[in-house]
Amino acid sequence: MSTNSTGIKRTLGLTGVTINAMALIAPGAFMWITYQLQAAAVNSRGISTAVDMWTGIVVALIVAFVTAFAFAELVHRYPNAGSGSAYYFAQKAFLDHEKAQRRPGVRTLKFITGWAAHLFYWVYPGVMVAFMTTLITYLFGQFGIVLPVIGQAAVAVLFAVIVGTMALRGISGSTSTSIVVNIIQLTTLIMFCALAIHFRSANPLGVAAEGWFFPEPSRIVMPHDWAGLLLQSTIAILILVGFESSTAVAAEVKYPKRTIPRAVIISLMIQGMLAYLFQYFAANYALGSWLGAENGIAAAAASPAPVGDMAIHIGDALLEGNGFALMIILAGSVGIAILGTTLAAMNSAVRISFAMAQDDEMPEVMGLLQGKYATPYTGVIGMVIVSAVIGSIGVIGGVVTLTGITLASNLGTFMLYGLICGMTWIAYRGSSDFNRLRHGIVPAVGLILNALMIGVIFVVGLATGGTTAQASALALAIAGVWLVISLTHKVIKSRTKVTG
Repeated sequence: MSTNSTGIKRTLGLTGVTINAMALIAPGAFMWITYQLQAAAVNSRGISTAVDMWTGIVVALIVAFVTAFAFAELVHRYPNAGSGSAYYFAQKAFLDHEKAQRRPGVRTLKFITGWAAHLFYWVYPGVMVAFMTTLITYLFGQFGIVLPVIGQAAVAVLFAVIVGTMALRGISGSTSTSIVVNIIQLTTLIMFCALAIHFRSANPLGVAAEGWFFPEPSRIVMPHDWAGLLLQSTIAILILVGFESSTAVAAEVKYPKRTIPRAVIISLMIQGMLAYLFQYFAANYALGSWLGAENGIAAAAASPAPVGDMAIHIGDALLEGNGFALMIILAGSVGIAILGTTLAAMNSAVRISFAMAQDDEMPEVMGLLQGKYATPYTGVIGMVIVSAVIGSIGVIGGVVTLTGITLASNLGTFMLYGLICGMTWIAYRGSSDFNRLRHGIVPAVGLILNALMIGVIFVVGLATGGTTAQASALALAIAGVWLVISLTHKVIKSRTKVTG
């Protein structure tokens, strides 16, 4: 079958689905844009939690894998998710059961699922817009050009428009772009890691033993403070999300029941386990006093692109003074990665909105398709506007607002992931296919872990004080505004049905 009832064509195989999921995770590239946020994170005593950067990623990876298994099981049970993804799963798990329909609160859970999905998918592209603006601002600064805040906001708007224009071409064109993006990213990842590890081993700058951020390499992979570890994991989830995007393109997959579960796990294994754990270890292994105060971590927290600064120093020391060229190569790959990630995120977001519009849970205008490429063009236009606004907010206040919009997206992520884990148990309960491990224990663990992450953002983040609390408060404010908008539409729609 080449098409479905929505008019969207089925063209994607395993490679295409995996590549689209990988485009959102962006192997290796996100360390450039998240390293500063992780380096700047402090606990309630004002002490840096950066020593738990690597272990925080491990915790986030565990959360992601448990949730990924739940996603895979739901796709196996409901392979015809279309473009609805998590929202479709909520509908099938909660509303397709006669008993469930009579239970109070079921439609509320369905609404919350849609709201959480939108908080994640519609804020996330704006975060990427802010990161791209920060990258461009940093590169301009390397050439002595200082962009004012208004100039940075203009860059954010322009980038959102460019990506939105690309998104109108449809998912097939995006897949071709994503393949090239992933090859470039993985190549530069290996190059940077090899140079960073050799830099520490060769020690060309003569750094004393106590001058390295981690005097003993084994300490990189050891937990130091549990509160700090959890705080790091709430930021680190940003570099791992994306595997679930494969379900958002189910309407365009040839054999969704077989293809999507494989793509979900493969994409996370390649980029979560291989790319990011390796790269963060190499960067932390090389970090030291040669970068700046406090064995480099304070300098990393203050720089808009600490990985770029590291590349310049390491390249100058190992590549006969060509550190600037190395930085430009890495920055170019990161820029391409952000472009691909933003494009994949927009594709996922507008398709979920498209599915909700067909179910009368979003304005009807979100369900309109563009003729030539069969893309939800009104959704893309709305996405461009929202992304430009959120991206501009992210660059106005530096690391505080950048962390704030990141946590807002991550809050939606954890809520959506927790709901998905709960849906897995509901979908299989009472079924002959029910497996205690896959449909009981694993989803329960996932639900608990995602709830814990939400608690960290609410409780630990606000209790920490300082810039961390400010960022957490901004995240909650964005989530609150999103909730008010969603509820307003729901109330208006309900009253319209009653009066009609």
